[in-house]
Amino acid sequence: MEFLDILPPQMRDPVLFAVPFFLLLLIIEWTAARKLEHLRDPADSARPGTGAYLTRDSWASISMGLVSIFTMGAWKFLALLGYAAIYAYLAPWQLPATQWYTWVIAIVGVDVLFYAYHRTAHRVRLIWATHQAHHSSQYFNFATALRQKWNNSGEILMWIPLPLLGVPPWMVFVSFSISLIYQFWIHTERIGTLWRPIEFVFNTPSHHRVHHGMDPEYLDKNYGGILIIWDRLFGTFQPELFRPHYGLTKPVDTFNIWTLQTREYAAIGRDVRAARGIHDKLGYIFGPPGWLPEGARRAGDQPRTYVPR
Repeated sequence: MEFLDILPPQMRDPVLFAVPFFLLLLIIEWTAARKLEHLRDPADSARPGTGAYLTRDSWASISMGLVSIFTMGAWKFLALLGYAAIYAYLAPWQLPATQWYTWVIAIVGVDVLFYAYHRTAHRVRLIWATHQAHHSSQYFNFATALRQKWNNSGEILMWIPLPLLGVPPWMVFVSFSISLIYQFWIHTERIGTLWRPIEFVFNTPSHHRVHHGMDPEYLDKNYGGILIIWDRLFGTFQPELFRPHYGLTKPVDTFNIWTLQTREYAAIGRDVRAARGIHDKLGYIFGPPGWLPEGARRAGDQPRTYVPR
């Protein structure tokens, strides 16, 4: 990758080096799905088969992933400026990048902050408007892992404690890239449950299938990135009880990547325009997905644009 040579070694995003491996695994899984399609249970014909691929859905996911490489790069560049200033002028100490414990602090710190951001993204509609694109597919496969958001929606602000604690800014970015690379392989139905100690500590395909499920038992569960222990500690863990139904509780009927990325922002705009009073307007923006004014809840109305995840 000669175009990476212009960057300092520390700023060469590991995700870019992992892309060929992502594509190789995707092709293998896609081929297996085609070969095993005849084994699909006829009684379950109303939903995609296990590990199935739909070409238009997969291309939408891949396209969103390619665009996100550039948008995330822009957000990271802006964050780098702020992190460098915090690290240089506000951090009470500067941790040495050559020590193993700095890497532990960076990776574990990114992981717990990812949990906090991810949980917020499911409970604050304005941030959910960005994240919902990743959940919009009714398929769960390696292509779904590439269905990434374009707008950062405040995620870079969640990492501020790390440079403030003296973690070098480039280590923050590398640690987050490690998290993204790890989370690729858990987007599959081809791997069942693993050895129990692994399932207890780490996020696995079984745990992440739950997170992508739209079934009532699975909504807003298993937010972890690399580690699942945060969900166990903070009460958001749910084991996989049955094969989930994937996607949004209000299904999306388009493969247009612009619509997939912006549809919820447009829905928020419609709700805010129709709302009466500042309280209701703020509720539609900062309340959880599916939030309704008190009067509408008493009347038993349904949300006009979205139902809770």
